Amino acid sequence: MIRRFQQFIKSESLFGPGDQILVAVSGGVDSVVLCRLMHDAGYTFAIAHCNFSLRSAESDDDEKFVAGLAEKYKVPFFATRFNTGEAARNQGLSVQMAARNLRYAWFEKVSSENGYRCVATAHHLNDQVETFFINLLRGTGLAGLHGIIPLQGNVVRPMLFATRDEILDYARHKNLEWREDSSNLSTKYLRNQLRHEVIPSLERIDNNFARNLDSTIRRLRGTETVYRQKIDEGRSDLLEHYKEGYRILISYLQEFLPVETWLFEILRQFDFTEAVTREIAASLDGTETKVFLSTSHRLLRDHDYLLIQKLGEPAGSADPEYIVYQTEQGIVSQLPAPINFRCHEAQGFQLPDDQNLACFDFDKLQFPLVLRHWRKGDRMKPLGMKGSKKLSDLFTDLKLSQSEKKNVWLLCSGKDIVWVAGLRIDEHYRITAATQKILVAEFTGSDTASGNSNCFLFS
Repeated sequence: MIRRFQQFIKSESLFGPGDQILVAVSGGVDSVVLCRLMHDAGYTFAIAHCNFSLRSAESDDDEKFVAGLAEKYKVPFFATRFNTGEAARNQGLSVQMAARNLRYAWFEKVSSENGYRCVATAHHLNDQVETFFINLLRGTGLAGLHGIIPLQGNVVRPMLFATRDEILDYARHKNLEWREDSSNLSTKYLRNQLRHEVIPSLERIDNNFARNLDSTIRRLRGTETVYRQKIDEGRSDLLEHYKEGYRILISYLQEFLPVETWLFEILRQFDFTEAVTREIAASLDGTETKVFLSTSHRLLRDHDYLLIQKLGEPAGSADPEYIVYQTEQGIVSQLPAPINFRCHEAQGFQLPDDQNLACFDFDKLQFPLVLRHWRKGDRMKPLGMKGSKKLSDLFTDLKLSQSEKKNVWLLCSGKDIVWVAGLRIDEHYRITAATQKILVAEFTGSDTASGNSNCFLFS
């Protein structure tokens, strides 16, 4: 076991004999064996332990056990305690993902402050198999199928050569003690379902299943490297800088097959999802100008180009326009004004008595909507009036100052002004008995001096 351990470290260039290594130790059998192998192979190391405060006294006992392990091997010991549940709630993450983020950030801090070459974790071959299937089920694509990488940044996995059974056999042969995490037996987590139910079935079909899959993962990793090189070459050819961002010549893009795959790989750096990328690809054969949004960028499908601009950086105009776009996920808007959107079914809806809340017949609106400031000549048909009226006259009636006029926001559908934010809606877009779906726009303030830009998503 020690010989294979040393060979794997050397073949993967993980670290050298003189390097100081920080070993992440939970107290489970895998990390306990990793410590023993590091000790017996003569490497210089320290132990780091995270108490995630998820299992009360059991978590505290784990920490005491790992401290004793560091004392046994006479190595430095680092420990920390996290309120993982609170961190997960605050960040909107699962407990598992929050714990992962917390521990790796802390490992990085400890290693950089104390001069450790890298952080070693006890991931093994069965972890590799489980991760492959997790990514396969989540549809992460080729990038997710390369599995756990032995060397990733300053994190090394020197036990990826060994199976769980080999690690257990070694621990028993050496009479090692370890801690059992009771949560590992629960099948409410996807990884544990794979570990206890799916993978044993595959191993009954082929007892060498894990090693065969590992060989496939290695080939996929090589395939991904070749694929990435090709994508990088194509990206440099297709993606062109221009004064307002990036652009792609549509006729040239259509020579790259399959177009949707190329688009996905190019646009993922601008945070466009696979679903939106499919919509963009479907628009290429048309002539209509369309706008698509990600959480960070807008893409305009113009006559000849796909134009990509960062949200919050409108196209250099003294009178910029901002887009409110309808997607499968809901209403997406990139606005400098504090305006929120939400949709309601008309049945049972009560019209609010609040001038800062505007309600529109959703089906009469033409998306994407546009938010902009007042321009000379603008007019609308205010709610309750028979004819249209110039906004300049409306502003005079409302006794608005020049600065207030300049700061008024207008929500537009096509060529129509449907709402003077916080003041009036247009008669044509009001709620009627025939209305089936309602768009509610809420104006939460009028202070636009800061120029802050926010992206909202409401379903």
